[in-house]
Amino acid sequence: MSNKRLIYIAGPTAVGKTALSVALAQHFKTEIISCDARQCYKEMYIGTAVPTAEEQEGIPHHFIQNKSIHQSFDAGDFEKEGLVLLEDLFQKHHNVVMVGGSGLYAQALMEGLDEFPPVDQTSMNVVGTLYKNDGLEGLQKSLAEKDPEYYKTVDRQNPRRLIRALEVCESAQKPYSSFLGQSAQTRPFSTQTLLLSMPRAQLYDRIDSRVEQMVAGGLEEEARQLYPHRELPALQTVGYREWFDHFDGKHSKKEAIAEIQKNSRRYAKRQMTWFKKKDNTIIEAGEWDSILKTGNIINLLKKQT
Repeated sequence: MSNKRLIYIAGPTAVGKTALSVALAQHFKTEIISCDARQCYKEMYIGTAVPTAEEQEGIPHHFIQNKSIHQSFDAGDFEKEGLVLLEDLFQKHHNVVMVGGSGLYAQALMEGLDEFPPVDQTSMNVVGTLYKNDGLEGLQKSLAEKDPEYYKTVDRQNPRRLIRALEVCESAQKPYSSFLGQSAQTRPFSTQTLLLSMPRAQLYDRIDSRVEQMVAGGLEEEARQLYPHRELPALQTVGYREWFDHFDGKHSKKEAIAEIQKNSRRYAKRQMTWFKKKDNTIIEAGEWDSILKTGNIINLLKKQT
């Protein structure tokens, strides 16, 4: 077994992953890889909650605002670039910390991506017609019927992901979820995941407060600058779509903010559903203060290795 270890700090949005990841990186004198699917885009800062320079506390962070929304960058690209980066980092460090709430990106780097059957043109046409005629709701309803398991965890506001899953369902005549978790690959390093958790009501309060802080910090103006590019895949995400609808006159500013809060809470719930299916060490909110003050997290890491 390799003595190199990737420590993944997982958890839902706004739970407090950054502080713990920095504390770990400081202890091990190492660096941090972000596996947030949106923080990598340099045009998106406020709405993606990119950690500030103060929050990063001098720790080198990778995959933070290093891409453009005009570039194609997905979990497969993250896996390829991440493995190259890790090879370099493990030349200098025995431990590297990864942090972020994009479970698919983390899985890609730690285990490899699942393999899916090819999708035929007929299936693409069927799903494309469904989306054209019935919109996002039509995609949601169809996926809920064809693959209720995947429907529980997918970002149901993201049409690209719904379309992809439905195309596989239609073409293979099997649920999309049946192909998940079948292609784990051996890596030249060990991995360990620490899942941060807190009571739902407390988490939801933190999410609502964070959205209010983003709005106060200029989220509306950031979204307005990105509005001309609203069809790009990178912008099909919570915190921006709601503003685009507001700019289109579909709802008021107050309603846009409420929608961001609601959709962020829903996203956090799906994140926890995803993470709790994995083999993770769960750290509850009440443990964090003592962990950060006494270094108990290090003892926990040693016990779990």
